Amino acid sequence: PTGNADVDAALDRLGDTDHLATDGHVEVYEDVHKGLRDTLTALDARPGPPAPSPSYPQPSYQPRS
Repeated sequence: PTGNADVDAALDRLGDTDHLATDGHVEVYEDVHKGLRDTLTALDARPGPPAPSPSYPQPSYQPRS
């Protein structure tokens, strides 16, 4: 198990090929590939955490007279 329910379900689907003739494997492989691709696309679409604000050193200005 990967810990990701969508990925685990896709990988479990590969077990379906055990009960199919070889010519039925392509459909399963394409289905699994699409599911994994959709999962990755969804991960890319999720917003990430906000970027940290820059911590630039503040200059200490001395007024001139």
